[in-house]
Amino acid sequence: QVQLVESGGGLVQAGGSLRLSCAASGSIFNINAMAWYRQAPGKQRELVANITRGDSTDYADSVKGRFTISRDNAKNTVYLQMNSLKPEDTAVYYCTANILVYTLRIYDYWGQGTQVTVSS
Repeated sequence: QVQLVESGGGLVQAGGSLRLSCAASGSIFNINAMAWYRQAPGKQRELVANITRGDSTDYADSVKGRFTISRDNAKNTVYLQMNSLKPEDTAVYYCTANILVYTLRIYDYWGQGTQVTVSS
């Protein structure tokens, strides 16, 4: 069994910052790519940022220059530093990870989501 647990969401004023964390635990042999998605009310889930095991990153155009994704492989944790937040960043944020488990099979796992609300 593998679990991803997110933390760090909350309410912040426009222009403020938040840092999301997502820790993976369980029968993990290795974690490949990790990513953050978000879903706003009435909208489809969208990719925010992803990071490979080798720390290559990619971002949605809407967050480039404001958000930074990083990871700590020793802690099986991925982070999302969000600066200069805008009301349109309001959404539930989900982390996901592509994980090789002890049975030597690879699965995609998702966290439960954390709410980020940016007030104007």
